Amino acid sequence: MELVIEDLVKKGLETGYSYSEYRNLVSDLAEKGLATGPVQSEALSQYTQLNNSRMRRWDKTLKFSDDAVAKIKSVQQKISWLVLSESWCGDASPALPVMNKITELNPNISLSIILRDENLDIMNQFLTNGGMSIPKLIAIDGEENTVVATWGPRSMKATKLVDTYKAENGQLTAEFKQDLQIFYNKDKGQSILEDLLKLLDN
Repeated sequence: MELVIEDLVKKGLETGYSYSEYRNLVSDLAEKGLATGPVQSEALSQYTQLNNSRMRRWDKTLKFSDDAVAKIKSVQQKISWLVLSESWCGDASPALPVMNKITELNPNISLSIILRDENLDIMNQFLTNGGMSIPKLIAIDGEENTVVATWGPRSMKATKLVDTYKAENGQLTAEFKQDLQIFYNKDKGQSILEDLLKLLDN
C-alpha cells in the first residue's frame, strides 16, 4: 500500500485537475461533441453533454444545512480527496459538485480529480466488487500520506436502489439509469453529503 500511496501523492495529487479545471475540460469537450477517455462515441459524447449541464445546475443549486456546514468547517486535519472520474460518468455529475462545495467551505480539505482511463494503475488498487466503478474518492491523510477512507461510486441510498434493481432484473437498463438520475434530482445531493460527512469522521 505504501507504494500505492507514493504513486497517488506523486502522480494523482500533483497532476490531477482542480474542480474548476475539470469543469472547464468537460465543458470544452461537451461543446466539441467529445468525451474523456480513449474511446469516442455518440453515446459518450451525449453523456458528457448531459453531465456538463447537470454539474452546471448542481453548482448553482446545491444547498447544505447549517449543521452540515458547521461540521465541515470543524475539520482540523489536512485531508486530500483524490477522485477518479470521466466526463461521461452519470454518477459523477451529482457527486463532484458536492465534493467541491465541501472543499470550498474548509481549506483543510482539498480535491484533485484524475481520469480513470489515464490512471489504471491507481484505479486497479481501488476496485468496487472487482470493477472499475467511478467516481471513486480516495481520502488521504495530509500529514501521514496514508489512505484513510474511500467512497463511491454512489451514495449508500443510491447503491441500495441499484443493488435491488440488479437482484430483480439482472442488469441495469437505460430506463433504470434515467430513474436513478430522477432520484439524484429529488435527493438534491443530500445522500452524497450524508456519506461524505461520515467520511470526515474517520
